[in-house]
Amino acid sequence: MDKVVFFDIDGTLVNTAHFSKVARMEAMTIMVENGLPMKVNEAYDMLMEIIKEKGPNYDKHFNILTKRVCGKENPMLVALGMITYHNVKYATIRPFPKTIQVLIYLRNRGYRLGVISNGRTRKQWEKLVRLDIHYFFEEVITSEDIGFEKPNKEIFEEALKRMNCEAKDSIMIGDKFNSDIVGAITTKFEPILVNSGLDKESKKELLENFDFTIIDDIGELLNIL
Repeated sequence: MDKVVFFDIDGTLVNTAHFSKVARMEAMTIMVENGLPMKVNEAYDMLMEIIKEKGPNYDKHFNILTKRVCGKENPMLVALGMITYHNVKYATIRPFPKTIQVLIYLRNRGYRLGVISNGRTRKQWEKLVRLDIHYFFEEVITSEDIGFEKPNKEIFEEALKRMNCEAKDSIMIGDKFNSDIVGAITTKFEPILVNSGLDKESKKELLENFDFTIIDDIGELLNIL
């Protein structure tokens, strides 16, 4: 049976942390310039607190921000923030260096490719389409569609079902140990952790207790697959 490689998107294929920070900061700047009564850095910190409370997939972060600061929602400021955020995000979103090279390499080597993502289906497809890499993937499986997030086994089992493959022939590549790698280990996928940001001691401790591979850059896949 053909080997199948499943990728996470955010932090794995796409440098989400960088473009999200830039876009949120620009959104806070335009909101403050148009009447939000606080400093830009203070507004950014409050926004990040709200995102932590509600989760990144919640769609009313700016609404809550204006209500907390102004006492009630300010539709104009919310609209300015959201439009600025999305405009900047889509102007700055980039894949990690060598991402496209790796996808081409894997396809040429005969690997089938899929996505398993904890995110909203439309948003994840938007990223793939805007980066023009959507055509590499046979299936994009999201937690919104399945009703379960990684590391729950249900989302991994659904991925196997949709790709008509077995866990022993499947590889999961992601940047988060607690979701991507734990889920892969639980369901018997071959797990590869990339862009984790873990320090040397943390990596050593995890490798002593779990059977998986750690790479620092997605380009390293060119040497191990």
